[in-house]
Amino acid sequence: MRLSLLAFCLAAFPFTAQACGGSFSDFVNGLKSEAIAKGHNSAKVDQFFASVRQDPSVIKADRAQGVFQRPFLDFSKRLISADRLKRGRSNAQKYDAVFDRIERSYGVDRGVLLAFWAFETDYGGFQGDFNTANALVTLSHDCRRPNLFRPQVFAALELYERGAFDPRTTTGAWAGEIGMVQMLPRDILENGVDGDGDGKVSLKTSATDALMSGGAMLQSLGWRAGEPWIQEVAVPGNFDWSQSGLRVVKPVRDWVALGVKPRNGTLANNLTAALILPQGHKGPAFLAYPNFNVYFEWNQSFTYVMTAAYFATRLQGAPVYTQGSPDTGLSGAQTKELQRKLQARGHDVGKVDGILGARTRAAVQAEQKRLGLPADAWPTPTLLSRL
Repeated sequence: MRLSLLAFCLAAFPFTAQACGGSFSDFVNGLKSEAIAKGHNSAKVDQFFASVRQDPSVIKADRAQGVFQRPFLDFSKRLISADRLKRGRSNAQKYDAVFDRIERSYGVDRGVLLAFWAFETDYGGFQGDFNTANALVTLSHDCRRPNLFRPQVFAALELYERGAFDPRTTTGAWAGEIGMVQMLPRDILENGVDGDGDGKVSLKTSATDALMSGGAMLQSLGWRAGEPWIQEVAVPGNFDWSQSGLRVVKPVRDWVALGVKPRNGTLANNLTAALILPQGHKGPAFLAYPNFNVYFEWNQSFTYVMTAAYFATRLQGAPVYTQGSPDTGLSGAQTKELQRKLQARGHDVGKVDGILGARTRAAVQAEQKRLGLPADAWPTPTLLSRL
């Protein structure tokens, strides 16, 4: 039996009468009661929450993520510029010794962290100006994803007790991430590293601390040292496209037997991989190795993850992808219409949001196969009309 979101919140957080929604001041009082029940000092709790205010701009930002409706080619061209590549390579040289330490300690390649650093804050240039405490409490009060953000409030409280967080002045992204590579408070508690040896973990002002902490976090999420994450490949035209997608994982040697070849370099034949076609069988193709899945622990948007992973390969010398000639995709409004039609056919696509996520892609692929279309998980106007 599936619990409603409110029932789940009440079951998961028994210290408050109302875990999300309702009066904001009552909600904050509930957080304070829970914090004290968890063993936090009552005076510190009062000090931490004294300045907390609800921030409507945070909710507005949470609801306005239309950029993720863009397809991979458009999104990657928007985020990856010649200037970002140049500055990324410059930072790779500037912090070469730091990246050497990260690779030795955590096994994370420099291109991976450089790509996150670039996309999250433009190499530290803009780290966000939302009050972090307000953002976290506002998102915990909002009933869309309270179970994600509520634990971060208590992590921020713990950082405050350690003297590493100021609820009045600490700022960052609208979703509560802090610093050059944008880490949430719990991640900072668990993986924050004093890389420069000054006795503090300063993710906003120390690139060394931020990069070392990012490397530690990726290792904790399961990053496998010395292994690739994605690699561009060429696929024969008569391929069974229903074999593509993250759900189909094969030994790389099996992909080779099916005619898959690297665009450059050699394939990691000792690993398993999935074949990804971000814009269908007429666009670029990639093998996604096990490390690629770790990206989804950082960000759950397929388009963002695909672009960050690709940019990391570019920063480490891979050539520009072969763009191909993908079939015309759907607009955001058309994708919402598609999602509603898929739901009507019994598919679980999650929220009807106009974003081509993993569940929508899986449903598209199933319907393409049923209708005798190339089952590459890329929805087209033809599929929409056939449905």
